[in-house]
Amino acid sequence: MNKSTLIFCCFTAVAASLVTSIFLERLHFDTFLGASQNARRSTPVHLAHTKIDNAAYLKGFTPEEQLNIQVYDQTSRSVVYINTESRREFFFREAVAQGEGSGSILDKDGHILTNFHVVNGANAVQVTLFNGNSYSATLVGADVANDCAILKINAPEDELFPVCFGDSSRLKVGQKVYAIGNPFGLELTLSTGIVSSLNRSLPSQARFRMIRQVIQIDASINPGNSGGPLLDSHGEVIGMNVAIASRSGDSAGVGFAIPANTLTRIIPQLIQHGKVLRPNLGIEQVTHTDSGLLITRLQPGGPAEKAGLSSPKVVTKKRQQGPYVYEYQTLDRATADFIVGINGQDVKTVDDLLTIIETLSPGDTVQLVIMRNKKTFNVPIILGESE
Repeated sequence: MNKSTLIFCCFTAVAASLVTSIFLERLHFDTFLGASQNARRSTPVHLAHTKIDNAAYLKGFTPEEQLNIQVYDQTSRSVVYINTESRREFFFREAVAQGEGSGSILDKDGHILTNFHVVNGANAVQVTLFNGNSYSATLVGADVANDCAILKINAPEDELFPVCFGDSSRLKVGQKVYAIGNPFGLELTLSTGIVSSLNRSLPSQARFRMIRQVIQIDASINPGNSGGPLLDSHGEVIGMNVAIASRSGDSAGVGFAIPANTLTRIIPQLIQHGKVLRPNLGIEQVTHTDSGLLITRLQPGGPAEKAGLSSPKVVTKKRQQGPYVYEYQTLDRATADFIVGINGQDVKTVDDLLTIIETLSPGDTVQLVIMRNKKTFNVPIILGESE
C-alpha cells in the first residue's frame, strides 16, 4: 500500500465516523422530540387558578397598597402626556427634535400646567389625555423665573378632570408623596417616595434668579416626568416635578418639585395676562459689593428715583495732554446708594432682593434699608408695576 492510498483510507474512515455520529445524534433528538410531542398530546394541562373572589382579593390589600391605588385612581385622569416638536436650521438643513413631558389639567376650559423647559422653543405641542385622545396645544403664558408654563387645548369638558391643589406650607419631611408622569414616554406611571427635605433652591433659567422653597423628594423621577404633579396622600397637588440631581440623567433618588403655593400664586396671572405681573422697584441695575448692592442705574421717573434714591452721577472732567485739554465724562460712584436690607430682612444678593419683592404686589409699600455715606436708614418706596 502506497502513501496516497493510506491517506485516502484514513480520510474515508474519519468521514464515515463523523457521518455515523451525526446520524445517531439526530436519531436520538428525533426520538426525544417525538416523545415530547406525544407527551404534550396525551397529557392534559392543569394549572392552578385562584380561588380568591374579587371582594376577598381587594380586601387583602395592605393599607399602604389601598392608599396607593386610591390616589392613582383619583388623580391619574388629570395627568397628560406632552409631546413637542422643534425645528432648527442645521448646516442649511432643517433638523427636527422631539421632546416629551407631563402636565396637569387645571380646569374645564382646557388649561394645562407644565414646566417651561418642556415647551421652550417648541414649534408644535401635542397633549394626550388619559383616554388616548390627543389635541394640539397653544402656549397661553410662561414664567421663566419659576419654570412654569400654561398650555390650552380644545377638548370636551367630559374628558377634562382638573387637579386639586393642596397647601405646600404644611408639608413635613418624611411624609409620603406620589409622582405621576410619563417617564421615557411610558404614560401615566406612578412612583412613590417621601419628602426628603424642604426649602431647597434651584438655579432658574432667568438671569440672577433662583427657584425658592423647592421640595426635595426621593420618588423616582426620570426624563418625561417634568411638569407632572407631585401629590400627597389626599390626592392633592403639593408640587410640580421639575428636575433631578443625577450624573447619568436617570433617577438617582434625588428629585425636586416646585411647591404648590408658588404655583397657585402665579397660575391665575399666567392665564389672565400671559405673564406674572411682578411689582417694580424702579431699580434697573445693581452691582454686588462687600458693602451691599450698589445701585448703578435707576429707572427714570421710577419708584426708587421718586423716593430719593441715588445712583452714580455722570460728571465731566478735564485732562491735559501736552498743549491740549480734553473733556471726558465718568461715573462718580460715591454718590450711589447701597441696598443692605428690605422690610427688616438682610439683602446680600440680587436674588435675595427679587425674592422678597416678588411676594408683594404693585401698590404695596416697602421699607428699603439704604447705606449712604456709611450711614444706614430706611426709605419707604411704593412699588410700581413691571412692564
